[in-house]
Amino acid sequence: MSITAAPLIATDVHRTYTIGGHDLPVLRGVNVEVAAGEKIFLCGQSGAGKTTLLYVLGGLEKPTRGDVLVHGKSLYHGSARERATARNRTMGFVFQHYFLLPELTALENVLLPAMIGGRKAEVRARELLDRVGLTPRLDHLPTELSGGEQQRVAIARALINDPGILYADEPTGNLDASTGSVVMDMLMSVVEESKKTLVVVTHDQNLAKRGDRRLILKQGALVEG
Repeated sequence: MSITAAPLIATDVHRTYTIGGHDLPVLRGVNVEVAAGEKIFLCGQSGAGKTTLLYVLGGLEKPTRGDVLVHGKSLYHGSARERATARNRTMGFVFQHYFLLPELTALENVLLPAMIGGRKAEVRARELLDRVGLTPRLDHLPTELSGGEQQRVAIARALINDPGILYADEPTGNLDASTGSVVMDMLMSVVEESKKTLVVVTHDQNLAKRGDRRLILKQGALVEG
């Protein structure tokens, strides 16, 4: 896989936490390339550092050593502002706990990343909410939505700026099996239709089978699953 073909490349990524004066290495020299349109599922035991790796790949947590290239540009050699701009323009995030703002409607929550980037995108936001089956609920607050509906709002929000890469951290972790299956079907369908690159953290081995590749985090390094 050539560098030009890979929108996401991690090179020798280390992440060490210092707790009580002691170093706790979580990531130990992670190297990974993700091709355009590829769907990668990150697995591993609880506490293995899956979410830490996703946050480093997504520019949310700076590695202790190493770097991440997104579309050929370093995430960590620039300023924090440049990193935030890169996240807003090129990445979308879906989290286990949704992180919808409670005072905003579904439509307003979806629009938020576009507003931060100075874009007007109400037509696109309405189209995305329709795509995830929520047109009748676009004026509802998060407290008026079920967990599955809130996660579908989060998926639409992640897509509002048409990012090339989507990151999902345990996207079905707060949902029952049936609702989680529906939400995952929707996420995979949207990703495939729009040819997005997808990185998912999950503990669900059956869910991980839906990806193009399964990577397991073991002793701080990635191995093919």
